[in-house]
Amino acid sequence: MKIVEQIKQPIEQEMKLFEDKFRNSMNSKVALLNRITHYLINRKGKQMRPMFVFLTAKMVNGGEMNERTYRGAAVIELIHTATLVHDDVVDDSNKRRGFFSINALWKNKIAVLVGDFLLSKGLLLSIDNDDFDLLKIISVAVREMSEGELLQIEKARRLDITEEVYYEIIRQKTATLIAACCSLGACSVQPNDKELVEKMRLFGEYVGMAFQIKDDLFDYTDDAIGKPTGIDIKEQKMTLPLIYALNNCSDAEKKWVINSVKNHNTDKKRVREVIKFVIDKQGLAYAEEKMFAFQQQALDLLVDFPDSPYKDSLILMLNYVVERKK
Repeated sequence: MKIVEQIKQPIEQEMKLFEDKFRNSMNSKVALLNRITHYLINRKGKQMRPMFVFLTAKMVNGGEMNERTYRGAAVIELIHTATLVHDDVVDDSNKRRGFFSINALWKNKIAVLVGDFLLSKGLLLSIDNDDFDLLKIISVAVREMSEGELLQIEKARRLDITEEVYYEIIRQKTATLIAACCSLGACSVQPNDKELVEKMRLFGEYVGMAFQIKDDLFDYTDDAIGKPTGIDIKEQKMTLPLIYALNNCSDAEKKWVINSVKNHNTDKKRVREVIKFVIDKQGLAYAEEKMFAFQQQALDLLVDFPDSPYKDSLILMLNYVVERKK
């Protein structure tokens, strides 16, 4: 059995029901909009976010969840989908998960409006049901994701990212959404237990940090596609392996690397040399060590919960995040 199906097993029925609820939450009176949202729904990914919401809710609440849990998962998915549609416009990207992006098929103007529509649908789903506590969790996540993107753009121009700033960028850009899923799952069933909600938020944050560091490692390792890609270098993204290497080399080497990343990032030979430099300076080993530390911090937060299939699935999910090959 594939690992994702294994993770999904204890919540299989809930996920099926969720698909219907999610499809209904996108309905509109505009035929063009319905055509586009139908296209989006049929090209969904692994749906990790609703899985985090449901598994968390059931683990902290004796295997029970409610309508609020479904709504919370739908809101997260609506808002996440909105950010992806907008991201493709910002990045001028024509493909998403191997299919044409919305902006490639319907142009930027429609893509931006569809993103806005999904965002407002998500907000209204919470407001119409008085789920203001859930709405606050999601709104904070959206704010942080925007700040994280802008912080990265600001720093990429100068290539002066410290390790602390890097963690702040990935916490906001990536980890905050997984943190929102987990705190939302807990809050949907135990709204008055602030300590529990915060504990699960932190669990999601650590998972997200480990997830992003793993993503950054793919640029230097050849597990997934047979050769290191160097895409982050070409895009002048400062990731943990590179930051560590720059902090542990001579001034001359540092100058050469920064010049390579800034001015020679399309030269394949130069990019390969930078990749080799980062590996030689133990950049990958260091990043892996940090990734496993975040994984352990997340695991530690689950220790006190009673054993259940939901807890097992969350642990499986966490291990999958750091062991995946792509």
